[in-house]
Amino acid sequence: MDHKKLITFLISAVALAVLPLLLQGVGHAWVRIIDTALLYILLALGLNIVVGFAGLLDLGYIAFYAVGAYLFALLASPHLTENLPALAALFPNGLHVPVWLAIPLGAGVAAMAGVLLGAPTLKLRGDYLAIVTLGFGEIIRVFLNNMDAPINITNGPKGIDRIDSLSVFGVNLGQPLEIAGMTLPPVTLHYYLFLAVVVLAVIICLRLNDSRLGRAWRAVREDEIAAKAMGLNTRNLKLLAFGLGATFGGVAGVLFASFQGFVSPESFSLQESVMVVAMVVLGGLGHVPGVILGAFLLAALPEVLRHVAGPLQAMTGGRLDAAILRQLLVALAMIGIMLLRPRGLWTAKESQA
Repeated sequence: MDHKKLITFLISAVALAVLPLLLQGVGHAWVRIIDTALLYILLALGLNIVVGFAGLLDLGYIAFYAVGAYLFALLASPHLTENLPALAALFPNGLHVPVWLAIPLGAGVAAMAGVLLGAPTLKLRGDYLAIVTLGFGEIIRVFLNNMDAPINITNGPKGIDRIDSLSVFGVNLGQPLEIAGMTLPPVTLHYYLFLAVVVLAVIICLRLNDSRLGRAWRAVREDEIAAKAMGLNTRNLKLLAFGLGATFGGVAGVLFASFQGFVSPESFSLQESVMVVAMVVLGGLGHVPGVILGAFLLAALPEVLRHVAGPLQAMTGGRLDAAILRQLLVALAMIGIMLLRPRGLWTAKESQA
């Protein structure tokens, strides 16, 4: 069995390494789709800690994504030095935070935001918890949308641009790289960074799932009163779940800001938060491989359906908007899957029993 696992691991590693090289020959847009899917996988893994492991329904998770993205945007763009003369005097060359500092900062600030969200909601459950977390996500978005006066911090709805691209081991991911006569475009370079972060996140989630902490979270998820009666500190467990889950969102936000080079409040709407929750539920609550599958499908499916929505729009004489039609097809696909697999596409063994 170990031999088979080793072979499977090696084949998967080679396939993941070669995938962007094959796709970039077809078009850079396909590599960008995979890059976006990896970011959503990272978000779904973080939300799975909160929803899947601890059983806390969080509809405002996208707020931590926004915290990480805006933190990096402020620290790696000329926006602050252009609007704050005192800061410009201290940093005449502008703020250009390196990747080794940006990612831990994004993770740490997002974790603090997660604990701040979790503290007032410790006694809430179910629908009430969902409403409070939903409100938290919207508050962050509105806050970012209005922090352009009297001091311009977030630039309001216009967003922040000119964000530095990440540099890893001296390689600027925003510039093409020549290796052995092969040109690797920025989307391919970002793919390898995103893949490395996602692999690390998967290892952390698997270790958490098999750990004493993971079993304690599952006990809280199944019956909080019984878990408290058995001596578990449910308060600290919930706060830890919110904090750790938010950490993944903060890291994903930093990577997103560097990848796009631009952030605005429109990227962190309620629809995005609901989409991440749908990824976790579709794949299988609490099951790491299932969450990865659900996130990949829902991130890539709308883009793939562009090629289906276009011909359908042409058949109706252009009376149907292609974007709305694509959302309709995604919704129908999700409804069909959930009717056939109500526990998710790939559930854990204990869920199948």
